[in-house]
Amino acid sequence: MTSFYGILASGNLGLICIKQISKVARIAFVLTDKESSSIINFCDQNELPLFIGNPRNGKANFFLKDYQVDVLLSINYLFIIEKDIIDLPKKYAINFHGSLLPKYRGRTPHVWAIINNETETGITAHIISEGCDEGDIVYQEKIKIDSHSTGADILNKYVDIYPSIILKVMKDIEADNITLTKQDPLKATWFHKRTPEDGEINWNWQKERIFNWVRALAKPYPGAFSYYENCKIAIHNIAYSDYCFNAKEENGKILAINNSSIIVKTVNGAIELLHIEAGENINFKIGDIFHGRN
Repeated sequence: MTSFYGILASGNLGLICIKQISKVARIAFVLTDKESSSIINFCDQNELPLFIGNPRNGKANFFLKDYQVDVLLSINYLFIIEKDIIDLPKKYAINFHGSLLPKYRGRTPHVWAIINNETETGITAHIISEGCDEGDIVYQEKIKIDSHSTGADILNKYVDIYPSIILKVMKDIEADNITLTKQDPLKATWFHKRTPEDGEINWNWQKERIFNWVRALAKPYPGAFSYYENCKIAIHNIAYSDYCFNAKEENGKILAINNSSIIVKTVNGAIELLHIEAGENINFKIGDIFHGRN
């Protein structure tokens, strides 16, 4: 490939893609964050020029002024990209986003897709614009979400599929075969960044919502959680249960305890907690209530 590429990437997914790109193209520089130590080490070992940290407000300009690139590729990058960097490449600035845009603009789209009971998600290559994930679509590929897929399962699919999509887009760039499709703003949805503290379960939700909530956040993510006797309980796997209950009883009530599992009432049925993380001295009791933080 004859073009020079600038890479903006974070995390393990970013590292995997950088390694693949480096095999077929000339990388002029890499921008990453200070927590992405594997990317930092790879660039050091392969003598790739590297900027570490938040590039916003012109903080990377002193570094970037020495480089000219044809194409900029953003892959799982931690930071919002501003106009000075967007305008840097001669040809294209392209981001790879983990949803079927214009749906699920914003952060952690695959987690939100599972929470919302979607049956598919995908990867979209799109032109980087100053708006959040609003640029013209370069390429899309769908990914199936099975009924028991977790957030980590979809992320593993991304690890398998992202590199091939990136290489396809790069080949199309080299062949001058890029076709742009505008996003329909009337079909756009946007979801905010999630933190571990956003994972609290509301026991007044229907059981289907709780099921999707738990699987979306299951290990190796921090997990959905609730409280029992003011102790935080992480919940990583549940199943629907046909155990009997009275609709007048409080949601979150422990209906039964079967060996290592706990059956809990929700607004429209019972669920069985199959995998939880709790303190060693907690003694769950039938009739007690899981509750929100005090």
